[in-house]
Amino acid sequence: MKLRVAVLYGGRSGEHEVSVRSARAVIDAMDPAKYEPLGFFISKEGKWSPRPILPEPGAQPGIDVVFPVLHGTFGEDGTVQGLLELAGLPYVGAGVMASSVAMDKEMTKRVCKERLLPVVDYVTVTRGAADPAAICAALPFPMFVKPANLGSSVGISKAHNPAELEAAIALASEYDSKVIVERGIVGREFECSVLGNEAPMASLPCEILPSREFYDYEDKYELGQARTELPAKLAPGKTEELRRLAVECVRALECEGMARVDFLLESATGRLYINEINTIPGFTAISMYPKMWEHSGIPFPALIDRLVELALERHRRREATRFTR
Repeated sequence: MKLRVAVLYGGRSGEHEVSVRSARAVIDAMDPAKYEPLGFFISKEGKWSPRPILPEPGAQPGIDVVFPVLHGTFGEDGTVQGLLELAGLPYVGAGVMASSVAMDKEMTKRVCKERLLPVVDYVTVTRGAADPAAICAALPFPMFVKPANLGSSVGISKAHNPAELEAAIALASEYDSKVIVERGIVGREFECSVLGNEAPMASLPCEILPSREFYDYEDKYELGQARTELPAKLAPGKTEELRRLAVECVRALECEGMARVDFLLESATGRLYINEINTIPGFTAISMYPKMWEHSGIPFPALIDRLVELALERHRRREATRFTR
C-alpha cells in the first residue's frame, strides 16, 4: 500500500517562490510505486488549499506522513512543526525546538559558542534601536547585516562604510525585529548536507563560487551565474574537519532528519566558521542539499525514502513517550 505523503509548500515567507519550486522537485522525485503525494499549498496570506491540517490527533486519516517544504518564517521556524505535533502526525525534518533555534541566527551562534564550535564575531541589534557607532567600534568593515530569522539571503547586505551599514540595518529590519551584524570574512564559502536522527552523517561538501560580491538571493535563484564545485577542492584533513563540524552543529542544536550547514573558510587564517544551519534546505534544481547526497552515493529518490523513514522512525520513538500520568 502506498504511503500518503502530505507535501506542505508555499507559505507566509520571503522564500515562498523557492518553496514552490522545492516542492515540485520533491514530488517529482517520489517513487510513484511507493508514495501518493498530496499537495497542501499555503498562500502568501496564509490560506491553505485544499484545506488546513487540524491540530487534533486523528483528524487527518488520509495522511500517513508530512513532508514540510516550507522555507523561512511560518514553516522552518518551529510553528508548523508545532502544528504537526499537535496533530499527532509524523513529519520530515527537525522538531519544534531545533527548528526554532536553527531559524534564529543569534540563537544558533549562542548554542554553537556554548559547544565551543567556531562562529564569526557578531553583534545583535533590534529594530529602531541600532547604534551604528557602537557597531563600528565593535567590528571592522566590511560587515554582513542579516535579518535574524530568514533564509535564502533575503534582506542581507554587505556594508563597507557607516552609511552602507545604516542602510543595511534598515533593510534587514524590514524582515525581522532582530538583526545580526557580522564581521565580514574574506575567504571561501562551503556547504555540507547532514542526514539522520540519532546518528547523523555528513555528505561530501561543496564550494559556492558566487558571481557577485556575495551569494545573495538574485545570485542563488535568478541570475543563474553562480557556480559550485562538488566535491569541494579542499585538503583531506580540512574536508574531514568541515564534515565533523557539520555533524557537531546538528547535534548541538538537536536537529533530526535533514539539515544543511554552511561554512566560511577565512583565507588569512585558514579557520573554518559555521555560518548558519538550514533545517529545511532547498530542493530546487540548483539546490545543493540533494546534489551533495547524490555525489555521496544517495540519489534523490533514495534520499526521499530515507527522509520518510527517519520521520516514521522518530514518530514511533515519540509514541513510546508518556504525556499523561
